[in-house]
Parts: sequence; structure tokens; C-alpha cells
Amino acid sequence: MTARYPTRIAVTGMNARPDNPGPGVAVARCLREAKNFDGHIVGLGYEALDPGLYLPRYCDAAYLLPYPSSGDAAILERLVEIAEQEQIDALIPCLDAELPSICRLKEALDDMGISTFVPDLEQLTLRNKDRLEELAGHAGIDSPETKAITSVDFFRDPKKDGWDYPMVVKGIFYDAAVVKNKEEATDAFRRISREWGLPVLVQKFLDGEEVNLTAVGDGEGRLLGAVMMKKLAVTDKGKAWAGVTIADETLYKASRALVAATKWRGPLEVEVMITGRHDYHLIEINPRFPAWTYLSHGAGTNLLELLMKLMAGEKVDDAPPAPAGTLYIRHAEDNTIPLSMYESVVVRGNRLAIKSKTEEQP
Repeated sequence: MTARYPTRIAVTGMNARPDNPGPGVAVARCLREAKNFDGHIVGLGYEALDPGLYLPRYCDAAYLLPYPSSGDAAILERLVEIAEQEQIDALIPCLDAELPSICRLKEALDDMGISTFVPDLEQLTLRNKDRLEELAGHAGIDSPETKAITSVDFFRDPKKDGWDYPMVVKGIFYDAAVVKNKEEATDAFRRISREWGLPVLVQKFLDGEEVNLTAVGDGEGRLLGAVMMKKLAVTDKGKAWAGVTIADETLYKASRALVAATKWRGPLEVEVMITGRHDYHLIEINPRFPAWTYLSHGAGTNLLELLMKLMAGEKVDDAPPAPAGTLYIRHAEDNTIPLSMYESVVVRGNRLAIKSKTEEQP
């Protein structure tokens, strides 16, 4: 039986702020340039000013979704509306906060004929930031001490609990800030808790070199298409502005061990800090593609091609990690659009569709 690849794919995460971009635009770009895809891409965002919604070269159509806090029913209702309009047959979620809902809705999406390739809820819970020590044990490396807090009182005298500045303040889903004193810590706590809720996490600061890996887990314990990257320049929020692919055997083995232990299903990003004596510390695991995903295409391992094969039920052979030596540099781009396009998103929640290449063919 011939594998049936998705031809009309919805991609979330179209927020693309230069200092803290979402992964959606990079994922859509990888799809657009994938060898086994020449179909229709629907961009999904949460704000009318999400830049990716207005990039027709990557997204043939664009729609707004209700925030994840609106609940599963509201999200499903909106996805039903979008599916009726766009006949989507696959969905790629790209943001941490929406993944629990998408995992819970997987069966309903399957019934609608919409494929996903995401972890189950147990896997998703396992990679929570407050379970970092357990994950590091699976990987065979260390991890910085992490603590969940619910009040700014912790920052008044952290030394009594064995902590000191600087430290890292993190959201349970997303966002992080390195803080050097009580005032910075309090500000970070309030901002992050307001956006992502409680608890907020504090993590002991490690001074070293950060290296990242992105890949796809096949759900049976295999890690596929590993691409490893070292940041060369970062934004004020610590997001990569420039990076280069590397070959790091310790990072690769640790990531393979993590995927084997969790039987991870779907995209992931593994973030590791290498400290002075070449000690490896697991910082975080993200349950989706990172914003630097387009580097995978440039390095010759387009991860969206692998994901589509897995969605189609095709067996994917093991492949060596992407080679070292491919550099990427992010840039901000001005994009002009008719005001009517923005008004359509604000008023109707969608941007008018633009025909894809396949639809234009006689």
C-alpha cells in the first residue's frame, strides 16, 4: 500500500517577534521547501499581528485560534470551522502551551481525518520542567537544581534555602530570564506568572556554552534526523540569532537515551549547557520544533520531510546526524500588506486564501 502524505497542513505558532520568535514560520518554510510536499499550508496564530499570518509565500491561508486557556471545546470548535473551509488533513502544533489540548483532542482530530504526530499526555507530563532531574537521569547527564515556587517571598532571602544570585526564572510552559538580584527576580516572576500562570520555576544558573539538538522521535524509541546547533549570537531573551551545526557525540547519545527511555513521539528540542570542565547539564526539553528549525533544511536534513513520512505511516530508516559546518543568521524583515488583509483577520479571524501551485494546475 502506497503511503499517503498530507497535502493540506495547518501549522500553529505564527508569532515571529525578532527577539522571541515562534517556530511556525520556520516550520512552514521547511514544509514549502520539502521534497515530498507541494500542497496547501494554513498558518494558525493567536494574535492579529502575528507576522506569519501575512506571509503568503509560506502560508496559503491564515486563521486565528482561541487561546489555549479557552479550553479544549473552544479549540476543537474552531478547528472544525477551519477544516470545513480548508479541508486540512494534518496539524503541526508548534507551541508548548497548546500541546496539552492537542494531545487530548487527538482522537477527535483523527475522526475528522486530521493527522497529528504528537506525544501522549504521559510523555508530555514527563518532560515538564519540574521533572528535569528525572529526565537527566535517563540521559545519563547532570541537570541544574530546579524548584517550583508560587510566591515572590522566595527571592527575599534565597540563601536560607541554599540558593544565590544569579539564577534563572522560568515559566512552566515557556519563557526564561536570568536575574541578578531580588528586584529583577520579582519583576520576572510577576511577568512570567501573569502570562503563563503558577507555579513559576527557579533554576540554578550555570555558566557555560549552550548546545541544542532537534529531531523527531518515532514513538518506538528511535531518534530520527538529529540536527545539533551551537548559538553564535543571541537576543536579549537568549534566543538564537545566529548558529552553526555541530557534531557533539555526548549530546547525541544523551538525546538518543532520552528518546529511547520515553519512547517520545513527535518533534523535540533538547537544550544542554556544557560547563567549564566539559560537564553536560540538561537544561530543558521542548516538545516541539524550535524556531531555528529551518537550519535542518539548510543542513540537508529537512525534519518536516521525516515528520510527513511518519504521519503517513511510512517506515523511516535511521540516518546519521546532520553534518557540522552549516551556519545560519536570522534577520528581521519588513512586510507590507493591504490594510484589508489585516482587517479580515481582526474582524473575521482569517486571511483570504491564496491558491497554491497544485490548485492552479489544470
